[in-house]
Amino acid sequence: MTRTIPIDPVLEDNYNNMARRPDAPELLRHWSKSSERYRNDADVILECAYGSGDRERIDVFRCGEKDAPLLVYIHGGYWQRGDKSIYSFVAAAFNDAGVDVAIIGYPLCPQVTLSEIVDSILDALAWLYLNASSLGICADRINLCGHSAGGHLTAMALTTNWSTRDNGLPLDLVKSGIPMSGLYQLEPLLHTTISDALQLSADEVQRLSPGFSRPTSSAPVLAIVGGAETPEFFRQTDELIERWSETGQQMEKFVETGVDHFDLVDRLAAADSEVFKRVIGWLR
Repeated sequence: MTRTIPIDPVLEDNYNNMARRPDAPELLRHWSKSSERYRNDADVILECAYGSGDRERIDVFRCGEKDAPLLVYIHGGYWQRGDKSIYSFVAAAFNDAGVDVAIIGYPLCPQVTLSEIVDSILDALAWLYLNASSLGICADRINLCGHSAGGHLTAMALTTNWSTRDNGLPLDLVKSGIPMSGLYQLEPLLHTTISDALQLSADEVQRLSPGFSRPTSSAPVLAIVGGAETPEFFRQTDELIERWSETGQQMEKFVETGVDHFDLVDRLAAADSEVFKRVIGWLR
């Protein structure tokens, strides 16, 4: 698709996190190695198929405690990069703390549309709820957390009327939402190179911007942002909190001091970090 909207250099700088971290490829390799090591040691069910697509798979890491809370994690990558296998390491500290963890894989743009990615995430959550017993996890303690693009997908799930997808699903399927440095308004991305692979229609820009929708349940929301994030990530988070708070939704903002977009994930996985402690306290 030929670009018709000029690149805004300020927005490009704010949103192009890979360009701001030249060591990002090395960091991702480190995460991948750590994740492989943890998969070898963990009580894990790998590659659970929730759909027909090759990437529609979930890895479930169990802590061994009955009726433990379940943290469902959605990785970032601007809906066009990444793989669930990179993020297994996130489960380790949570398992040690008595929390089950499910990490969702999903198809990527431009092979699919962003609308299709949202549908995949919703299918994954429904599948986890309906298959919880056979997986040895608790269907009534599903908590959703996502970083960056995963933060967007987390917020989209919180605006979903589950009964319209399957009348066997409860409206409060997700008990709490924890979006981290998410994208809640998509229009600014049209002015960056990030949007090239997304090929967003005007309808999608509006319909898939959770900041312009409303949550469908009373699930409390902990919106997290790294203290060294760019101004746009703070603006996106602040405006989501302002808009959703108007509906009476329980909203809280937490800033993890001194970390940028990538280092926030490392802090989430560290049992001694403030963000880890805050997330643990937020689980229902």
